[in-house]
Amino acid sequence: MSEQGKGSASASAAAAPAPAAGSDTYKGWLFKWTNYLKGYQRRWFVLSNGLLSYYRTQAEMDACNIVLSSGGRTYHLKASTEVERQRWVTALELAKAKAIRMMNDQSGDEEPTSQSDRSELQGTLKILVSKLDDLSTCNDLIAKHGAALQRSLSELEGLKVPVEGGEKIKAVNERATLFRITSNAMINACRDFLDLAETHSRRWQRALQYEREQRTHLEETIEQLAKQHNSLERAWREAPTLVSSAPSAPTTNKGSVRPLKGEASDEDEDTEYFDAMEDSPAFITVTATENTQHRSVSHTHTHTHTHTERDRGSMSPGCNDVSGKELQPRRQRRTHIPDKPNYSLNLWSIMKNCIGKELSKIPMPVNFNEPLSMLQRLTEDLEYHELLDKAARCDSSLEQMCLVAAFSVSSYSTTVHRTAKPFNPLLGETYELDRLEEFGYRSLCEQVSHHPPAAAHHVISKQGWTLWQEITIASKFRGKYLSIMPLGAIHLQFHSSGNHYIWRKVTSTVHNIIVGKLWIDQSGDIEIVNHRTKETCQLKFSPYSYFSRDVPRKVTGVVADNEGHAHYILSGTWDEKMESAKIIQSSRGASGSEGRQKTVYQTLSPKLLWKKYPLPENAENMYHFSGLALTLNEQEDGVGLTDSRLRPDQRLMEDGRWDEANSEKQRLEEKQRAVRRRREAEATDAVVEVTTELFPAGREYEGYQPLWFHQRRDSVTGETNFVYKGGYWEAKERQDWSMCPNIF
Repeated sequence: MSEQGKGSASASAAAAPAPAAGSDTYKGWLFKWTNYLKGYQRRWFVLSNGLLSYYRTQAEMDACNIVLSSGGRTYHLKASTEVERQRWVTALELAKAKAIRMMNDQSGDEEPTSQSDRSELQGTLKILVSKLDDLSTCNDLIAKHGAALQRSLSELEGLKVPVEGGEKIKAVNERATLFRITSNAMINACRDFLDLAETHSRRWQRALQYEREQRTHLEETIEQLAKQHNSLERAWREAPTLVSSAPSAPTTNKGSVRPLKGEASDEDEDTEYFDAMEDSPAFITVTATENTQHRSVSHTHTHTHTHTERDRGSMSPGCNDVSGKELQPRRQRRTHIPDKPNYSLNLWSIMKNCIGKELSKIPMPVNFNEPLSMLQRLTEDLEYHELLDKAARCDSSLEQMCLVAAFSVSSYSTTVHRTAKPFNPLLGETYELDRLEEFGYRSLCEQVSHHPPAAAHHVISKQGWTLWQEITIASKFRGKYLSIMPLGAIHLQFHSSGNHYIWRKVTSTVHNIIVGKLWIDQSGDIEIVNHRTKETCQLKFSPYSYFSRDVPRKVTGVVADNEGHAHYILSGTWDEKMESAKIIQSSRGASGSEGRQKTVYQTLSPKLLWKKYPLPENAENMYHFSGLALTLNEQEDGVGLTDSRLRPDQRLMEDGRWDEANSEKQRLEEKQRAVRRRREAEATDAVVEVTTELFPAGREYEGYQPLWFHQRRDSVTGETNFVYKGGYWEAKERQDWSMCPNIF
């Protein structure tokens, strides 16, 4: 069955024969956009007498097919003539509409809610009746003139005319019949619509009024909840010690505990926490099952620990507390950049045509960027490198795990206000951060792949640790929000103990893409594994919920040994701080509401693992950059020729010259596309040479190879990753960058 009048088609992907001289008919294959799941589909298009029609196949154009789909089953039918097919289609459509009406709720004959509603409804029905009368008159005229036309055509058929003329007259007669059937169907549909409006108008009016009342009630409820939330938060901040006197807290011989309800949005949450008061150790209740020790645990705990020890800044127990921030840098680095210009641009006007596409493939002006590349954002993970310096000095691998977990959470602290998009690195672009003299580490990133975009990162520290990762960013625009999913494992190894930790990042979500203020949330689970000792840490990043009583941006976790026994409870938020509480005793508790027995953990008072540094002054006008981020694009002498600091469009944007930055960005992207086309042509030539007699063996074409990283199979995960192969820092010492490609 042809699909007529359903929009325009895209450019043809198949040649069509040119129309014959004097003919107004043009036929050929085109690819027509259908939806975001199927994309473009091949269709046979026919342009005839000013009417553009398209079909799934050429055969459909002359067939009288009918396709019925019902309840997952499809019936393929065929009528004897086109007129008969149209009659059946019209009858089926009317039967479908009637069946739908019969399924609708026929309840209620109540009057509208007010006299004004009743008057408005009656006026609308009168207008509909008047319009229906006009349509009936037009239908009578169409029927009268159509009948006359058919009589004339029938008389013409009786005349002795050539065979070709007779066929054309027959075709015109069929079209006239179709026209009359369609007009009758139209007037019947209009009459049915009026009947439906009269029958259901009162029910619609009641439903509308009900929805209005519900909306008003919900708005009032939300407003009251917000006021109560703010009031309770102020009261808690002003008098935190009053928690111990809460009358609703049940007591035990060990102290009083107050149950706090976790977020109810996750159906698989197994863990519920209860916090102790100031005068006793914290009690934490974990919902347990028989296989708890052999499975990952989800967490829904909320902590309200007292301020007796954590406010004194105590860190993890058992490790030497020597903070890397106590080392004074030997160089004065910049503390500000030019303020962000106040350019307005509608994000939705650009993104609405990009739904379902990879973010890295969407051409975006610099107006939505921040003057840093993705390589520099990746380097920002080192903002709290002193956590790893401290972890390297830990004698206990479990305490070391707590600090590693805090480090994994701290990498998100700079993202809470960072809604701008970093620059996509060019293929072969690098970024170095040499803090060897100041903090004892050196960091190098390189863009090793462009589609999909992938960056390799390597950090080595004189404090006794090495970190490396290969991150591929998968991002999807969903219409209302943007999901950013980093793919790839992060490896961390401590030199003295050989402890090798591996974890992966959670999903970042940018909300309010269409309307409202942009904001970022982190959600998902992180499992950190020490592959030498088989100890684990399960972290849960709870998604933000307006109706939840939990602290926003909450992170909770459990550190367990290789047998699954829990030793530490972690709690905090990814934008502020993380704490650890050592478990000193565990016992079986009462059964929960679902009949499962709970394990009660008694812990010491929580100790601070990590706390976010305050943002620099005027940060809101400097893209909300942290102290480290402000220095990342600062000019450095002696860096590689492919370093992000030398990227011209990014530098122009930082200087506030956004129009020039947009032009430069387009130039760089076109240059990169030209290089890619040349590389693809070389690959094609290499394949062609394999088939020639002159080069029977062909020549091997390796494709693009990164300069400082090469692919190796990881012995722990079995994955093939890009790892640092060496040579960069030696080249920097020689100031020999002759091997660097010209990408800028």
